[in-house]
Amino acid sequence: MTAFKTLDDIGDVAGKKVLVRVDLNVPMIDGAVGDKTRIEAAMPTIRELSDKGAIVLLLAHFGRPKGAKNPTQSLSLVMGGVEDVLGHSVMYIPECVGEGAKAGVAVLAPGDVAVLENTRFNPGEEKNDPAFADALAEIGDLYVNDAFSAAHRAHGSTEGVARRLPAYAGRAMEAELKALDAALGNPAHPVAAVVGGAKVSSKIDVLRNLVGKVDHLIIGGGMANTFLAARGVDVGKSLCEHDLVDTANAIFDAADAAGCTIHLPYDVVVAKQFAPNPPNRTVNVHEVAADEMILDVGPAAVEALADVLKNCRTLVWNGPLGAFETPPFDTATVALAKTAAALTREGSLISVAGGGDTVAALNHAGVAGDFTFVSTAGGAFLEWMEGKPLPGVEALLQ
Repeated sequence: MTAFKTLDDIGDVAGKKVLVRVDLNVPMIDGAVGDKTRIEAAMPTIRELSDKGAIVLLLAHFGRPKGAKNPTQSLSLVMGGVEDVLGHSVMYIPECVGEGAKAGVAVLAPGDVAVLENTRFNPGEEKNDPAFADALAEIGDLYVNDAFSAAHRAHGSTEGVARRLPAYAGRAMEAELKALDAALGNPAHPVAAVVGGAKVSSKIDVLRNLVGKVDHLIIGGGMANTFLAARGVDVGKSLCEHDLVDTANAIFDAADAAGCTIHLPYDVVVAKQFAPNPPNRTVNVHEVAADEMILDVGPAAVEALADVLKNCRTLVWNGPLGAFETPPFDTATVALAKTAAALTREGSLISVAGGGDTVAALNHAGVAGDFTFVSTAGGAFLEWMEGKPLPGVEALLQ
């Protein structure tokens, strides 16, 4: 991995103003933070800097205000959640740049923590306006990015200011980048990737990138139906993008050229209606009736996929194998996730997973804590799997 500086390289921060980009874009329920996971992820960095005497200035966005102030998207609303997790009071500064921000920062003492107002209230944020990045840099002495989830955006608070101040990766960002490097950057082979989800169209770039990097590509979810159709399988009334059959065949060809084995289910669970616990049956993929839809991978295929993982050293996972939110079509995802978790616990597999549906599926299976690393970054994780450079990461590289 290309070198990037971390908090280990930051030196003496006592009395210095440190801008820390964090992810406070949290769900709200009845006026309170409904899930504090993202706040908790930033705490090691915040506490470390605060304990060393830095003046910690938190930069974040909340919602999509499109460059205009909106009281329903003010970061003042998340202050209670931040203070609960940190365990002490935090100052709220109702501006993120300009004289108002400077005045708020001026009253802070070493060790204090403050949340500056939503960066997206300023139209210069999403445009990565140099003037806005300059204004942010005027407030701080150092910059730390601890929000991998926003690293795919070339915004003022993620990319612009990082090029104007000494820039470092926070602890959460550091852990994410090291995990991703172990998964695809410089992995131990053989490498397997599980890619699921509803549509091939949303993950074409992911698949094209992965076939050149992994030894085994396991395709599940509705997208597997398009690949089955490309192989001449009649998938009945299953979700299938028939217009992408040529794309699927091109991915098969690319995989062959790269020595990557694509794994598709050969037995599947089908039903005539998509509903919880409908009448269903397990059949060979060539036995799907015209009025049936494929809703999960069958047990024989899952057992074969488990054998694939047992012979791999690294696993990257994005997307469920079936319609896991609707029982019993969570069975395959849960079974394979438990296999991956057991292999990780044994020390034979490095397992990295990410994406909203993936995290939910692993939590549903009760194994998220057993994976080597689970990323909560949605868009950034997907773009990393596509092989795209992430502006917020590129700005940290030396």
